Order: sequence, then structure tokens, then C-alpha cells
Amino acid sequence: MVDREGVPAVTRSFEDDEPGPVYEEPRSSLELWDWRRSVADLYSVVRSLPPEEGWRRWRAERDRLFAAHPQSPIPPGERSSFGGLAYFDYDAGLRALAEVGPPGVVGPVGLPHSGEGITRARPMGTAHFEIGGHPAALPVFRLLAYGDGFFVPFRDLTNGHDTYGGGRYVIDTVKGADLGGTDGIIVLDFNFSYHPSCVHDPSWSCPLAPKDSNLAFEVRAGEKLGPR
Repeated sequence: MVDREGVPAVTRSFEDDEPGPVYEEPRSSLELWDWRRSVADLYSVVRSLPPEEGWRRWRAERDRLFAAHPQSPIPPGERSSFGGLAYFDYDAGLRALAEVGPPGVVGPVGLPHSGEGITRARPMGTAHFEIGGHPAALPVFRLLAYGDGFFVPFRDLTNGHDTYGGGRYVIDTVKGADLGGTDGIIVLDFNFSYHPSCVHDPSWSCPLAPKDSNLAFEVRAGEKLGPR
């Protein structure tokens, strides 16, 4: 595999978030910095708006970033024809306030990847909630590398047809994807769930939701596969 300038490229890892070959520095790192700032600023705005209005703003801004930002996970040669990400319709019933209790597993775990490697994490708690009439629980991970962030991936019964088989993410605080919460309660709004970067470019190696992060029903909200 070679990058867009003909220099051999390495598989891009979620854990170290390598911005590009050394010859691109410092430009590539400043671009990554701007991407993270842009995403964090977007979620800050989202938290200040009514949920559905925030979701529409989130969709529009993600499309803009994916189409034009140098750190977009859309390969450079495909950005000019990028027509926007596909989503399920907004569903207010798929937003929940989750109470975080003790973790189900003690000690570090290795989150599997779409490609090479693992991401080491420690379950810091279990989020208990109800959506669409279904009681459910998901582990909340604290990443042991990659910025010491908090991370909630999940799988559901849409995986493998309407959504990516490896699952989606709903919280990733290192990237600024944080919908809020306080006093042991976190917001899990599955309308804001999204695919890992490897769905858009297989040169990324991204962590996948482990078996304990599986929901036994369909979550028809958030980003999906297919054209807009």
C-alpha cells in the first residue's frame, strides 16, 4: 500500500492515531489537532441545543469535515465525489440517561481491532439504561493509552447489513465525542452513533466492540451503511 504521494504507508492505528509519514510533519500533526478541535467544538455546540436540532447540526458539520478536512477518513481521491454520510431517521426514543454502576470485569482488557493490534483498556463501569422498551447495559472503557479517554462502542442486530459488522461508537472522549452527563449519569443518544474510520478507509486499524458490548436488539439510529 502506498500513500497519495507514492511513499510506502503503514496501516493507520486508532491507538496511536499516527497522522502520516514523518516527512509530512509538522503539517499533518497540526491538521490532526485542528480535526480534534473541530469535533470537540461541534459536540460542545450539540450539548447546548435541543437533541434533534443538535443531531441535525452534527450531521451537517460531519459531512462538511468528511468532505474537505485534510484529516478526513474519506480517502483523498474520493472526497470530490463524497455526497454525505448515511443515517437512520432521528428517533427520540433511542436517547437514554444511563446510570453508571460497577464494571462487570476487573482488570485490563484488549479491545480487538479491524486490522492489526489491540487497544488496551480498563472497564471503569457499566452503563445501565432502557431504550425502545429494552433494558440494556454497556461497558464504559477507560483507554490505557491514546489520551486516557473514555470509550463506549457497541454492537447490535443491524450489524452486518445496515451497519458495519464490527459495531459503532457512541462515546469517545479523546475525539471529543461526549454527549454530557453528571453525578453518575451519562447521556447515551444512539442517534449520534457512528462508524469507525476503517469503514471509510481500510488502511485504518480501529478497535471493535467486544462481545460484552453487544445489544440483543436493533438500534436503528445513527450512521448506517450505504449512500445518503
